Amino acid sequence: MKAIQYRRSVPRYLLVRAFAGHWPAVATGRLGLVGLHEISLPGLLTDRWVRIRTRLCGICGSDLATILAQGSPYFSALTSFPFVLGHEIVGVIDRVGPAVADLVPGERVTIEPVLGCAVREIAAPCAQCRAGNTGNCERTTHGPLAPGIQTGFCRDTGGGFSPFFLAHASQVRRLPDALSDEAAVLIEPFSCALHAALKPELPAGATALVLGTGTMGLLTIAALRAAGRRARVIAVAKYPHQAALAEALGADLVVRASRELYADLCRATGAELHRPALGKPVLCGGADVTFDCIGSADTIDDALRFTRAHGTVVLVGMPAVPQGVDWTSIWYKELQVVGAYTQGTEVVGGQAVRTFELATRLMLERGAELAPLVSTRFPLRDFRQAIAHALASGRRGAVKTVFEFKE
Repeated sequence: MKAIQYRRSVPRYLLVRAFAGHWPAVATGRLGLVGLHEISLPGLLTDRWVRIRTRLCGICGSDLATILAQGSPYFSALTSFPFVLGHEIVGVIDRVGPAVADLVPGERVTIEPVLGCAVREIAAPCAQCRAGNTGNCERTTHGPLAPGIQTGFCRDTGGGFSPFFLAHASQVRRLPDALSDEAAVLIEPFSCALHAALKPELPAGATALVLGTGTMGLLTIAALRAAGRRARVIAVAKYPHQAALAEALGADLVVRASRELYADLCRATGAELHRPALGKPVLCGGADVTFDCIGSADTIDDALRFTRAHGTVVLVGMPAVPQGVDWTSIWYKELQVVGAYTQGTEVVGGQAVRTFELATRLMLERGAELAPLVSTRFPLRDFRQAIAHALASGRRGAVKTVFEFKE
């Protein structure tokens, strides 16, 4: 079968990292790290694994960062090569192992992509997995499975950028009939946004600032509202369609990204703006919590400046390597800077619940609003155009780009 596979090469990595920022086509051309390759149909790894036929797979920001060699090399120590990308998936079970009793071929499913201790069939789970923090598993290089933090970054599992991939039975989640494929393919990123939205204290009357209104920013706004957060939500949007969607999903105020952003946010939050001799403005006051849903060095630096003293900055998803960030705000304002990665276990109404389970329940309520975020589909053979479209989705008036596999 054909699959979009990432093959490790240090020279190509350095070339793509140097040039893809200005010429993205370098990343998917002959000198890139990814290509449409012929690979074998995967066989089950153990009796507790299943094979899934892909229907839709979203192109995530972490996929794009990997393709463009813009992410940190940190995870290369926890990844096995070559691997097939793709972890935001809707599919149909194709084959089940003999020890899988509660899943049958033909069922429509999605997966929780983290490759924690249960997936690796480790008898004595690590402390993080025991606590329900599977996204922080400390055994991602152990067990009968090749190293990898999640599906789409592991040699043995394959990923959703292919017609078939593998999943451990513990990863598989049946999909309610009421959810369309378009809503279901957003469950994984929505669960990541929900995990971020539930991290900080955010009482009624507080101000939450969401930087970036691409997929993760819009889903973070939706997650704040779906989770019952009654804080005032201010969103920063670059394009008109993002501003309209942010308002529709629950933002109280949308501020357009412009040269006047600092002044506009001061007016919106009541902060005071001061201009140093060199560098960006300094704010006294600001948002109680800022969610950085872009993760560039510029936006991390902005998020620290936009947040009031003793406030919280939440880095959503996979940020860039933050070179050029002035960390003075963290020290001077005594900020809390927290990360939010994949899913875990949340406490809602005094009860512990898996983020993915909660996201699925909430998606049943809001799926009709969120499904239109899936705006563009491509067949796998057009992967170069798909990646180019995903990279330029904002100025193209789009949000989420997906690969579509027709039966």
